[in-house]
Amino acid sequence: MKKMSITKVIAISIILSLLLAGCGKSTDELDAYKSNMESFFNTISELNTKMNTIDATSENANATLLQYLDEMNAAFQTMASYEIPEEFSSIESLASESAEYMDKAVSTYHLAYDGVYDESSEDLAIQYYQRANSRIQYMIQIFHGEVPSGEGVSVITEDTYHLESIDPSGSSSK
Repeated sequence: MKKMSITKVIAISIILSLLLAGCGKSTDELDAYKSNMESFFNTISELNTKMNTIDATSENANATLLQYLDEMNAAFQTMASYEIPEEFSSIESLASESAEYMDKAVSTYHLAYDGVYDESSEDLAIQYYQRANSRIQYMIQIFHGEVPSGEGVSVITEDTYHLESIDPSGSSSK
């Protein structure tokens, strides 16, 4: 299973902390969101560490992994329920999509590891897990002030509806 590395999660937490602190907004809503997201990333980091330390040869490795994944899913669901301040309203769909994909990943991991191992369920779970994490990466890019890019990513700017026509001579008119 491909997991988010601990250093990546810590880096994301630090970047998020710095970016949200640097937004120049000291509103209660923004502060609450910053605190909630820091808590989310800390939880994910801790769970990632625990998952990476599971002894794959132990008799209860699958049960332990599923327990940590259940906890991770709960963290994603909580994150998706946070009140998103206006400054970050563009990530609302990413937050809900990441939570949906994590929920599907965990359900499918249960199909793969509860009882008889099912490789096709594991493969599908990995895809859902990667999709959940890619949305989190897009959120981090937005927090960082970057325009997300990647397969299937569409970016609509505030200026999308400010259209100018172009006349045949090449000059624009409003």
